[in-house]
Amino acid sequence: MSRTNTTPKTAERRTRPTRRAFDRDQALAAALREFWTHGYETTSIASLTEAMGIRPPSLYAAFGDKRQLFEEAVELYKRTYGAAPLRGPDARSAIAAMLRHLAADYTDPSHPPGCLIISAATNCGRESQDVKAKLRAMREDTKAAFASRIRADIEAGRLAATADADKLAAFYAAVVQGMHQQACDGADRATLQHIADAAMAAWPAAPHPATAAADANG
Repeated sequence: MSRTNTTPKTAERRTRPTRRAFDRDQALAAALREFWTHGYETTSIASLTEAMGIRPPSLYAAFGDKRQLFEEAVELYKRTYGAAPLRGPDARSAIAAMLRHLAADYTDPSHPPGCLIISAATNCGRESQDVKAKLRAMREDTKAAFASRIRADIEAGRLAATADADKLAAFYAAVVQGMHQQACDGADRATLQHIADAAMAAWPAAPHPATAAADANG
C-alpha cells in the first residue's frame, strides 16, 4: 500500500485560514456614513476600518489611502444623495423642485442629516486644504448652475432685465446651506419645506407684458 507523502509546508497550506473577504460596496457605503457624520479631518483610519468591518491593510489594498477613499465616498454620495439636477421649464420651477428634494433628503432618517458636500471639510487643517477646495468647487458649481438658469430666464423675458443672476444665485445657494444646518440641528422635513417656500416667495416678480415687450424692442 502506498502512503501519501504530506510535507509540513503542504499541511500548513491546508490548515492556514483564508483571508476574510468583504463586500467592497458595503464597505464604501459604511465609509461614506463615517465621513458624512464626522467630516473628513476627524474621521480616522481606526474609525473607518471599524465601521467598514475590515483591517487597515484591506482598506489600503482596496481603496488606496484615506484621501482616495474619501474621493470614492464623495462620488457615491453624488450618485445616491444630495442635490437633484436642475430640471424644469424655468429657473424658478427648477430651483423650487431642488429645494423640495433637499427638504426631504436632508432630513431622511436613513442616513446622516444635511449635506456631505457642505459639512465634510468644515474643520479641515492645513494639510487637508485640497479636500476643502474640492468641496468648495462643487458648491460653486451648484451656484453657477443657479446663475445660468436665472440668466436664461432674464434673456427669455421671464425675469426683468434688471434682475441680477449672480446675486439671486448666491441667495439660493445660501438657502441650501441654511437648510443643511437646520437639518443638522434637528429640524424636520416640514420645517425645511417652510424655509424653501419662504425662499421661493422672495423670487422676483415676472415683468409686466408691456414692460417685457418694450425691453425686447430695445
